[in-house]
Amino acid sequence: MTDDLLEIKKIRKQTGLTQKELANAAGVSQSLIAKIESGRIDPAFSNAQKILETLANLQKKQGLTAKDLMRKKIICCNSEDKVKEVIGKMKQYEISQLPVIDNEVVMGLISESIILNHLFEKNNQDLKVKQIMSDCPPIISEKTAETVISNLLKFFPLVIVKDKGKLSGLITKSDVLRNIYK
Repeated sequence: MTDDLLEIKKIRKQTGLTQKELANAAGVSQSLIAKIESGRIDPAFSNAQKILETLANLQKKQGLTAKDLMRKKIICCNSEDKVKEVIGKMKQYEISQLPVIDNEVVMGLISESIILNHLFEKNNQDLKVKQIMSDCPPIISEKTAETVISNLLKFFPLVIVKDKGKLSGLITKSDVLRNIYK
């Protein structure tokens, strides 16, 4: 537990709490927190346990991030793909939208709605994704909070997740729902 006590200050700051707020939440005094963080006191086991459990619970409440919600396997299409092929891919994976990715660069988005809007155009058998795709969906980091993701998904059918400049996953509304209602 001694190693855990050394982490109290770091964890408290990560959760955005003051010493007084942590003390109130754990049911101990602020001066006890200050003495523990400065290494001037070795607290009773029961107080240390209260503080560490409080911090653990507060960290859990901070919520999910993109890394928790994302699907690592990105099913996508290329801007040069024929719409007919994309429809087959959507049927195969039972999904309603795909990011359009060319050489690791997100170019746009294709969805059932977009396809339906262009279904009756002339020569639709040879229609390519680049001719009808919509703009690029939002691209976020793995650390983006679930609340931000939920707000983005009100306006976009999916968001792309990048880590260190590389595509690492994607999130749809069903991914958020799947993780919230486990």
